[in-house]
This record gives sequence, C-alpha cells and structure tokens, in this order.
Amino acid sequence: MDTTTNETDGMELSETLEQLKADTLASLDTAADLAALDAIEAGAVGRESPIAAARRGLGKMDAAQRRDAGRMINEVAKEIEAAVAVRKDQLASEARAAAIAAEGIDVTIDYVSVPSGRIHVVQQVIDEVCDIFIGLGYHVAEGPEAETAWYNFDALNTPPSHPSRLESDTMYVDYGNPEDEMLLRTHTSPVQARYMEQHDPPVYIVAPGKTYRNDTVDATHLPVFYQIEGLAVDESITFSDLKGTLAEFARQFFGSTTRIRLRPHFFPFTEPSAELDVSCFNCDGGESSCRVCRGVGWIEMIGCGMVDPRVFDAVGYDPSSVTGFAFGMGVERLAMARHGIDSIRHFIDNDLRFLEQFPG
Repeated sequence: MDTTTNETDGMELSETLEQLKADTLASLDTAADLAALDAIEAGAVGRESPIAAARRGLGKMDAAQRRDAGRMINEVAKEIEAAVAVRKDQLASEARAAAIAAEGIDVTIDYVSVPSGRIHVVQQVIDEVCDIFIGLGYHVAEGPEAETAWYNFDALNTPPSHPSRLESDTMYVDYGNPEDEMLLRTHTSPVQARYMEQHDPPVYIVAPGKTYRNDTVDATHLPVFYQIEGLAVDESITFSDLKGTLAEFARQFFGSTTRIRLRPHFFPFTEPSAELDVSCFNCDGGESSCRVCRGVGWIEMIGCGMVDPRVFDAVGYDPSSVTGFAFGMGVERLAMARHGIDSIRHFIDNDLRFLEQFPG
C-alpha cells in the first residue's frame, strides 16, 4: 500500500472540504431570500454537491482512510447545515419585521372614527317599561301590525257602530277578503285577544308595539305611534290588584315618591274603567308655572280597567272562573312627561340636537 498517495488524497480532500465550507459560509450572507438560501444549501450538501461526491468516493478508500475521511465530510456538512439554519432564521425574522412594518398600525397617530349610534328615546322607554313588568312577573307578547277587525274591534267588545271603526279614525287595508276588514291596528290590544285564544289562564303579559290612527300631525298626535298594553288574567283578580300594580310601575318609572289617582272613564273592553294620573314628579303640584303638569299637579298617563266578561267570552275563557285587568299607555306620552318634551314631533324629526340629549 502506498501511504504517501493516501496521505496526499486525504490532504486534497481536506483542502477541498475546507474551501467548500469557506465559500459556502461566505455566500450565505449574500442570500437575499429563502429561495436563494435553498439554492446555496443544495449546491453545498445536496445530491449533486461536492459533499455528496466525496461520500460516494469513500468506497474506494481503505478502512483507515475511509474512517477519517467520513468523519471529516460529516463535520463539514454539519457546519454548513448549521450555518444555513441560522441564516434561515435571520431571513424569516427579517421577513416578519418587514411585514409588521408594512401592515402595522401606528397607535400614536390620529384616526378617523365613526361615532356609535344611540338607542332612540322611544325605544329606551319601551325597554324600561318592559323590564319593570318583567320584574313583576309579566312577559312580553307580540302580534301583527296588519290586523283584522275581529281582533282589533269585535273581540274587544267594540260594536260595528262605534265611531272608532270609521275610516276617519282607522286606516283600512285593501287586502284579502273584504269581509275580514283588514286594517292597521289602532292599539296593541289585539295582541291580548290573540294571546288568550292560544293560552289558558293565568296570563300576565305586556304588549309593546307600533300602532296607527288617521290623525293629523300636531304637538300631541302622530298617525304612527307606540303603545304598551298589559293584561293580567287569573282567579280572583280585583281592581285593587290593578291599582297596586300600576302604583308600583309609577314608582319605578317616575320615582319612589310618585302618587297615583284613578278617575272613572269608559272603554269598551273594560268595566269598570279608569284613567290613571300620576303626581307631577317635577313640581309635585306646587308650581303654577311647571312645564310638565302646567300647574295642575297631576299628569294623565294610563287607561285601565277590569276586563269586560264579553271579552272573555270572545276568546273562549269562562268569565265565571277568571277575572282580569288591562291597561294601556302611549310610549311617546311617557317620554314627553318624564323629560318635559313639549311636542311629539321631536320624536320623528331626526334632529341630532334633540336625540343626543338621550344617550341611553
């Protein structure tokens, strides 16, 4: 065996590998992206690289020379792969930093913001009233705004001769069977009739919603407005229950010192019936110049009464086994009384100067 030749071959391989390592490490800094880095790595340690060629040549060496050469090849390959991995991390970090710089937001600069909306004062009142009655054990019921005369009038003991059924008061709809007398509901009381038809007593509901009447717009009237009506049906309900319920509502809505009074009135669907007034929460009746009650000391708020037995007959209830009371209130009127608003027109004018006073 020619040891001189083996030593010469070993020195040449060592020089070749060191040169490959030096050239590869130098070229890593010039790689601008991961694709260029992959090309450099393939050229150094890939299948067609000098490293691969040196490994294929190990079979032609004797055992002692093969062992030293193999160790040398593996060390150089590992150093190159480690350097490539470090450079990959650097390029990845640089790419992330560039993306952050391009897409990031400078939180110190001014920005254009769109102001958030507000819940309309009418809806605020609806939500508050419903919350009060939910706390008293009631739940919310809804019904259609386009209604038949049966539910809007007949089931509520309003005869065909009643003036409210004239077109001068009620908006009729040219739809469906003319005998059904389709109309836009004039109150939310039809919800009570529909609910009682579908549910056995006891019943405790409030029915908020939009209502329609053939009224000219003025300071106190709109053709489209909101009502909240309530109904309680159970065994042995009395007028005292009605008074106590509405007194508690008035205290929660207008203030803990609010008093109420009931004045006799007439409604077709309740008997006996009453108008409920609340004491003026602004002056308590002590100021003749009060903008809320005009010095009267009382504010007319709610129509109410005991459900007429004929209404129970119409919906299939037995008037001899149950009694009940009903009440109704105008939402806009509640808001006007509480906030001292002098015209109902403000609710539909969409004037931001008005609406922004009620942030909710």
